[in-house]
This record gives sequence, C-alpha cells and structure tokens, in this order.
Amino acid sequence: MIRMITAFGASGWQWVNPPREWVADDGLSLFCDPATDMWRVTHYGYTYDSAHLFGRVCPGDLRLSTTFSGEFAEQYDQAGVVLRIDERSWIKAGVEYVDGGLHLSTVVTRDFSDWSVLPLGRMAERVTFDLERTGDAVTVRYGLDGGPAETMLRLAYFPPGQPALAGVMAAAPVGKGFSVRFRELSISG
Repeated sequence: MIRMITAFGASGWQWVNPPREWVADDGLSLFCDPATDMWRVTHYGYTYDSAHLFGRVCPGDLRLSTTFSGEFAEQYDQAGVVLRIDERSWIKAGVEYVDGGLHLSTVVTRDFSDWSVLPLGRMAERVTFDLERTGDAVTVRYGLDGGPAETMLRLAYFPPGQPALAGVMAAAPVGKGFSVRFRELSISG
C-alpha cells in the first residue's frame, strides 16, 4: 500500500525508495542513503533503480520546480528533479558531484541512460530546477542562488500521454550518503 504524504501545502505525495531519515515540514529534508542510484545499462553495464524519489503522479503536461541545497562531497552525490513513468522511462536533472567539482547534470532514460554534465564553476548556495513537460518534450531549466530557472540546459523527448511521477530525487552511488534540503517544490499544469 502506498502511503500518501502531505507536504509543500499539498497532499498526495509519495515515496519510491524512501530514505531511512527524512522530515517533511515547511520543506523536505533527508539524509540520502549510501549505495543509491538511478541508471540503466549504458557504458557501465549495470542497472540501478534505488534512488530516493518523492513526488506525485501527474497525468500529462506540467511544470515542476524545486529549489534545493545539499552537502555534496563524494563522487556522484546527486539531487534534483525527476519525472518517471517507470524504471525504463525517466528524466532526472540537478546537481551532481563529479571528479572533485559540482556539475549541472541531466540523465534521460528510454531503456538506456544518457548523461550530460556542465561544470557549475562555483558553489551555489541554492539551485532551482524546472522541468516543463509539453506534449512529447521536456525542457530542463536551472537558476542559481535563488534566481529563477531561466537558463535552458536540455530539451529531451518524453513519451506523451503517460502518467508520470513528478518530484525530487537524491542518490549517493559510491559515498557514505549526504544531507539534502528541498526548500520549495511545486507542480502546476
């Protein structure tokens, strides 16, 4: 049975792979468990579907926005937004710690994952990400330090007309875990 949670002024939120430690108050705080990830096959040859996902199932077009911060410290520590039809069709976008620095990261998965990264260049106190799903496309935008998510990072195909879990995610594939705070999370559409 799925437990529905009230958070961010709305009901109907749910976890997929809930972390051991989390609190929903005026935001969502969690400690990301170690050995968690979302990835399918490409390059590495493995499939993981153990990342912490918190969201609501939405039927079609939408705009998803979150502002968050995290204590990213170890290789592949990651947090951000997610849109997930199932374990074979999803998009995640956010901040990821890669090779000693923070990066803007997007993974689009349609049976196989692809990954694009862009060095962040500096530590941002807060990062905002928007996913806008319209028809068969998702536009990924971001903003830094409380600014609006106006800079486009990616445009990707996403199967239209299929309900998807829309929300936030966090994973710590190789590290000991880390703290994440989602200050805002909204879905409209």
